[in-house]
Amino acid sequence: MADDPSWDDIFNSQPGSTENVEPAAPQSRRELRERQPKRGRERRVDDYDLPPQRKKKRKLTWLWVLLSIVVVLGGAATAVWFTFEPQIRQVLGSQGGNDYTGQGTGKVIVTIKNGQIGGDVAKTLAAAGVTKTYDAFYGLLLKSPQVNFQPGSYQLKKEMSAKAALAAITDPKNKVLTRVTLPEGITVKGVVSRLADLSQSTGVTRQQLDAAVADYKSYGLPPEAPSLEGYLFPATYSLDPGQSAHDIINTFVKEMFRRLDAAGVAPADRHRILTLAALTQKEGGSTADFLKVARVWDNRIAKGMNLQSDATVSYGVGGTTLETTPAQRADKTNPYNTYANPGLPIGPISNPGEAAINATLHPADGSWLYFVVVNCATGETAFSDTLAQQQAANKQLGEWQKQNPGGCN
Repeated sequence: MADDPSWDDIFNSQPGSTENVEPAAPQSRRELRERQPKRGRERRVDDYDLPPQRKKKRKLTWLWVLLSIVVVLGGAATAVWFTFEPQIRQVLGSQGGNDYTGQGTGKVIVTIKNGQIGGDVAKTLAAAGVTKTYDAFYGLLLKSPQVNFQPGSYQLKKEMSAKAALAAITDPKNKVLTRVTLPEGITVKGVVSRLADLSQSTGVTRQQLDAAVADYKSYGLPPEAPSLEGYLFPATYSLDPGQSAHDIINTFVKEMFRRLDAAGVAPADRHRILTLAALTQKEGGSTADFLKVARVWDNRIAKGMNLQSDATVSYGVGGTTLETTPAQRADKTNPYNTYANPGLPIGPISNPGEAAINATLHPADGSWLYFVVVNCATGETAFSDTLAQQQAANKQLGEWQKQNPGGCN
């Protein structure tokens, strides 16, 4: 019949026929890869699964990770370089030479100590920046004839060639002689100040000097000594190279003890003699008057009179002149105040010289109880037996001061 389906229609409509049937969705990534056209390099399935925004984010993430790694490694490499640069240069053979060229620049003091040999000198020069390396100087020594280094301090330059450094440090003209002069009557503070000015040549700093004088009990002083004051003998000293602050101070102390021993002062009398001598040194004016001044102290002590020294009062309050105020002279809490307190101050107020010490040991004969300078320009001093004589001398001083305002300052 015309409306009946043909055999072809019936066949195509049977289950299992594939014609005009939509293909089923792939069930696995493998099926998906098999159905994709093979044009050149295959793309990852993951890329098909991700939207464009996430693809870009993934690329940036990896970029930041890579940059972070580079920065970390770069920082570590920099730290290693700055820490181990000399060793790295040596390994790589890129030291650029181990020696400077030329005569150097600037100034530097280098000290060779007793007993040091070539290797010690090479280390000292390199450490001071004179030579570039230890090897540069020591290698030159090995090639040179016998070199004898003399102990002492030498003025050299920074960044000298090893050859220039060797010539300079063996030249006596470059040797620095370190001398210090301590005048009679100088105080411990004055000594420290003078030594601090020589720090460049001695290598001893003010801080080291302050520590050395604060440790006064380590120098063998009498137990009643409250400080080093009075125990540093005034003289001119040549300081040996390499001495510590303690060594230098001890040199002055030993010299004082040597002088006291030579003068016949027993160790038990050292503190009393130096306390009196220091007072004479400060109050005595001219050396010619020391013998009389020393006698005044003895006479006043024998009569039970207070010494009434402005110099002791001033020292006790940290002053540097003989000027004092009534309030300062009345202050009994000042252990150096010989107006308010009887007897000697607790210790010396300066470092006395040989003349003051001899005057204390051998004072002039006399009955004087008072003295006062009547002419500050010449140092003329009037000595008196009585208070009335002393008052007359004070008037004489007052007249001189009127005619010479500020002359006693």
